[in-house]
Formats: sequence, C-alpha cells, structure tokens
Amino acid sequence: MGEYDKDKSKLQQVPPNTKAYQIRKGDTLYSLAQRFNTTVAAIISANPKIDSDNLQVGDKIFIPLQRDYPSCPEGNYYTIKAGDSFYTIADRFNIAVVDLQEANPYVEANNLKVGEVICIPLATPPVKCPQGSILYIVKKGDTLYSISKKYKISVAKLKDANPKINPEQLLIGQKICIPAN
Repeated sequence: MGEYDKDKSKLQQVPPNTKAYQIRKGDTLYSLAQRFNTTVAAIISANPKIDSDNLQVGDKIFIPLQRDYPSCPEGNYYTIKAGDSFYTIADRFNIAVVDLQEANPYVEANNLKVGEVICIPLATPPVKCPQGSILYIVKKGDTLYSISKKYKISVAKLKDANPKINPEQLLIGQKICIPAN
C-alpha cells in the first residue's frame, strides 16, 4: 500500500513503522520532531527526498514511530520479529553481520525490539552469471514470480540459478542471474 505524492503522478512507498502526515502552515522538521517525540534525523531518514529547507503546506511526509530511524538509501527496510538476532537476519539476507551493524549503528544488537525497523544494506558480492545468462538488477516491487514471468522461465529455475538469494525478500538493487531458457 502506498501514498500518493502531491502531484498524484506516482505511488510512494510507505516506510514501515511510520505514519503519514500532511504539512501544515508553520511546520518545521524541528517542531514536528518535538511534537511526535522523534528526531529531525529520523524524519529525514524516513523521507529521503524531502527538502528540509522548503516544506510546502499540503505535502505528505512520513513520521517515524521510533525515535531512531534508519537511513536506508535502497529502501530495504526490515521489521524485527520475535526470535530475530543480527546473526539470523544477516544469514537470511546473505550479508555480513558487521555490514548490518554498520547500517544500523543506533540499534543494540543484543537488545533487538520486536517491531523496530532496521535497514538491510544491499548485499554486493560479485555476481558472475554463466554464459548465456542475463544479469538482472532487482527493482522496487520485483518478486521472483514477476521476474520469472517477464523472462518466461519458471520460478524454480530462477531459484536454482540464484541459490544464495532469499526468494521471499529480494533486495532493491540486488543482482541476480536470469538463466537462458
């Protein structure tokens, strides 16, 4: 589910653990941070395209519901679930624990809170596709199913060609191999 931006021309992804807010006359990032018990940095992290010096009445932004909110350039957010640890999360997304810690410096790795939002940094191991395969970069909204339909191959074949990816949670910007038919 998304929100429309002010010109209604494109769907905006709603960051997790935020609520939509419409800018009113007199609002500043500082006053919003005070009113909603968050920080200016957290508001900017949840709204990476915001022009903090030029808030326009009527613009929609997202207010983080947690005090520290991750800056996540690719938009690969993850909400902590019961039983999660940095190790299990890093393993699930095929990234190093140290990379996960660097992307979330405010998070206490030994004290994860259910519902807390963190950023999953893009895993960038070199991807070398076999001869005849196509290197594909995952875009917002992609699923293995949608990619398999686009290239007219089965999901199983796509999974076999990319054994190190998490098929349930592709990362925006992630590189995968599209096998030849």
